[in-house]
Amino acid sequence: MIDTIFHRFLRVPYALHAEIFRSKQSPVATVLFIHGIGNNSHAWDEVIDKLPKNIKVVTVDLLGFGESPKPSWALYNARTQARSVLATFLKLRLRGPIIIVGHSLGALVAVDVARRYPLLVRSLILCSPPFYQLHEDEKKLLPRGDDVLMNIYRTVKKYPEKFLQVAAIAMRYKLINNVFSVTNENVDSYMGALEAAIINQTSFYDVTKLKLPIDILHGTLDPVVVARNLRELAHDHDNIKLHSVLSGHEIKGRMVDETVKAISQASHKQL
Repeated sequence: MIDTIFHRFLRVPYALHAEIFRSKQSPVATVLFIHGIGNNSHAWDEVIDKLPKNIKVVTVDLLGFGESPKPSWALYNARTQARSVLATFLKLRLRGPIIIVGHSLGALVAVDVARRYPLLVRSLILCSPPFYQLHEDEKKLLPRGDDVLMNIYRTVKKYPEKFLQVAAIAMRYKLINNVFSVTNENVDSYMGALEAAIINQTSFYDVTKLKLPIDILHGTLDPVVVARNLRELAHDHDNIKLHSVLSGHEIKGRMVDETVKAISQASHKQL
């Protein structure tokens, strides 16, 4: 009851479960990792293992996932997640500006953090960001990729029981990231984040307002990212660089190496 009053009615953001690695007095850079939907902070383990030792690493579990709180009443949009990231930043007494690396949903949260708290963020590295545009007024012979994916997401949200069955099969046969986990315990959080942060997002338009350096890593085999939107962003904004990688949506294989490379380059720019 006290927890509900404190966080729901007084609107005090939750601090997230976080871990700090390679904490040093004077690291060359501090990097905050934000995972994707259905994952947790261990999605970044391969990346962290390959990073230079002089980089301070902070990982978080987003609200509703991993070991972070999972309030049933929460609105799991990018704004709510960003406020919890800020609360965690303050709790850990981190020194900004920092590099934020976000994957999928985490990329959308990273954009919102940079938009709301610009003094905290030096640069963004966005892996597989699901940036979608609205085309409600357009009439085309063939639907755009954004619209097709949105319809799929709405169908998934309508039938959570069937999604749980499909997810269980995918996890059993390791068809997706090995830290991906959607169960009865967190399916409400998953569906809430899908609805509030991905389906009803404003991230594509929010990222256009940012002036800080942004690297976008896009898997050429990624089925849930609209490459056309990413190319448009990179073409229209000098601060956004697009890097295509022969990989899928998850942080594994070549995407791991390209993420490490992008972090190393961003860290040296802070010197």
